[in-house]
Amino acid sequence: MCIKKITSLILFLSGSIGCFAQDLSLVDAIDIGIQNYGAIKSKVKYASASEETLKQARLEYLPDINISAQQTYGTVNGQYGSFYGMIGNAAASGPSLTEQNWNAAFGAQYLSNVNWDFYTFGKVKQKINLEKINVGLKEQDLEQEKFELKIKITSAYLNLLASQRMVISQQKNLERAKVFLTTATARVKNGLQAGVDSTMATAEVSKAKIALNQARFQVKEFNNRLIDLMGVSSLDFTADTLFVSQIPKQLLIDIDGVHETHPSLKFLQTKVDFSNQQVKLSKRFYYPSMSIFGVFQSRASGFNSNYSQDQNAFTKNYWDGVQPSRSNYLFGASISWNLSTPFRIKKQVKAQEFIAEGVQEEYNQLEREIQSQLKLADEQIKIAMENYSEAPVQVKAAAQAYRQKMTLYQNGLTTLTDLTQALYLLNRAEIDRDIVNTNVWQSYLVKVAAIGDFELFIKEF
Repeated sequence: MCIKKITSLILFLSGSIGCFAQDLSLVDAIDIGIQNYGAIKSKVKYASASEETLKQARLEYLPDINISAQQTYGTVNGQYGSFYGMIGNAAASGPSLTEQNWNAAFGAQYLSNVNWDFYTFGKVKQKINLEKINVGLKEQDLEQEKFELKIKITSAYLNLLASQRMVISQQKNLERAKVFLTTATARVKNGLQAGVDSTMATAEVSKAKIALNQARFQVKEFNNRLIDLMGVSSLDFTADTLFVSQIPKQLLIDIDGVHETHPSLKFLQTKVDFSNQQVKLSKRFYYPSMSIFGVFQSRASGFNSNYSQDQNAFTKNYWDGVQPSRSNYLFGASISWNLSTPFRIKKQVKAQEFIAEGVQEEYNQLEREIQSQLKLADEQIKIAMENYSEAPVQVKAAAQAYRQKMTLYQNGLTTLTDLTQALYLLNRAEIDRDIVNTNVWQSYLVKVAAIGDFELFIKEF
């Protein structure tokens, strides 16, 4: 379905709230759900975030370029002796005077700094590779969520269809109950049957009404489940009866190797790759960092160069204090290596290796579960098809028995109890038929879910 059609349908649905039941195909239900479901939207954002993080990682090849400007007002009393610089310490570059001096002036510092880790022993490259895998991980997580949503929507859709068919069957049952109530009442008035027959027939009508109301409520429940999965406001839907008129064309398909494309397996495999890449990145921190750097600095001060001899050689003028008067530059290369880092990284690498092994075990377990699910699905399909073949036979026999019992009762040759039993059997047979039809599709859906290829289901239409 094209985007324009999806958008039009969504607008129609949102504008039709509370008006009437809207016909809805399974394909439209899935398309609307993919567009609106909250979990899908959130994982789309997560995938976009991972792409931006990858772009950021690629920019780490660029050097760090910093510029700063500082203007101050203060004293310049110096003091001989060593100290360890701390945050908030007021440093002065002035001379060491014979006594404390409170003369103050404006000063400034202007700085540009370039620092480039020109050789990182593969740290940046491995980090980029990690983020690439992370992008794939988020994309696979999104595809897995979409696949699971398609399965959930389809299952809810089939349940809605089955419940709507049950309403029809229960409505027919109510009509039949009303017919033999009329028959029983007439025979009682004519003195052909005991008065208890009309009472029992009235009870059967009430029973049929209750069953119909329960079926209608079940329709509401399944309808609400469907709209929750579609991410739309409350609206009554009517499911496509296509699933009643036919069964899947390919119930038995070749599954060899198909399960390897299962979205959940692909997600876990990407997760394994991600963990292994984290191990590779961690190992790169065994090595030192090599950098080249350059600095250009300008200083300004309201204190003159002969201030140590003449404590009056300074100015309080702002502009004189902040105009640069001395400049310096330097460039060079450095290598730094924290000798304790390898010991810490060793444990980090070991931890990442355990995580990778753990995710691999998750993959292996899921693969075994999928294989088991495939076998169970085949057995479920076999049973569903057997029931599907028997359902028409059951309905035909039950309908014939009901007609026979009704004829006998009308002629006074059987009891209302026997007729009621025949009515129950026919109602039960029709309900079984409604359930069996959708159970064939549900069992096929279970197999499709195990294979991991929802297109197998959609291709049926």
